[in-house]
Amino acid sequence: MEHIAVQLIAFIKANPDWAMGVVAVTAFGESFAFLSLLFPGTAILVAAGGLVSAGAIPFFSTAAAGIVGGVLGDAISFWLGRKFGPLLPRIWPFNRRPEMLDRGIEFFRRYGGASVFIGRFFGPLRAVVPLAAGIMRMPSPLFYAANIASAIIWAPALVLSGALIARSILGSGHAETAALAIAGAGLVAAAIIYWARRHFASARK
Repeated sequence: MEHIAVQLIAFIKANPDWAMGVVAVTAFGESFAFLSLLFPGTAILVAAGGLVSAGAIPFFSTAAAGIVGGVLGDAISFWLGRKFGPLLPRIWPFNRRPEMLDRGIEFFRRYGGASVFIGRFFGPLRAVVPLAAGIMRMPSPLFYAANIASAIIWAPALVLSGALIARSILGSGHAETAALAIAGAGLVAAAIIYWARRHFASARK
């Protein structure tokens, strides 16, 4: 998988006009239940941030492409869960790793609608929770609200973190700022997840 990421980043660097398409497709693959094991979407978005820092590709277009890909991946997973829920345990990869789907369903049962938002930021759950939400018949408006809101944070945060890391490596003058920014972003994300868990856990009780 690391080899694929290196090749894709080299392709983006050599063909910046294709960058948005590659970023969108990899973000889609990272978020789509049946491709998430094959697509290094997180690595691509972070590495793309390094190209943003170098001025090879624009930040906003790259982040927007990641958002669109992430939203579409979750949306199709959700639709498949609603349409074909009972059949999914017999299909790859869940026929070989049934615990993946079981974990997603249990996570959804525990945190309800918040699981779609929270799950975006956890690699093992990212692509499975939308599928579980569809199986559990989550109302579509609530799903799309959580889907879009989480993608708007997820994709730009990964691109920005890659840009900050690149700056900290290439320019020592930016190292302290980059470290503080990354630490701050991590604290904010942790606070959001903690609040969501407490809030929805108490609501379910």
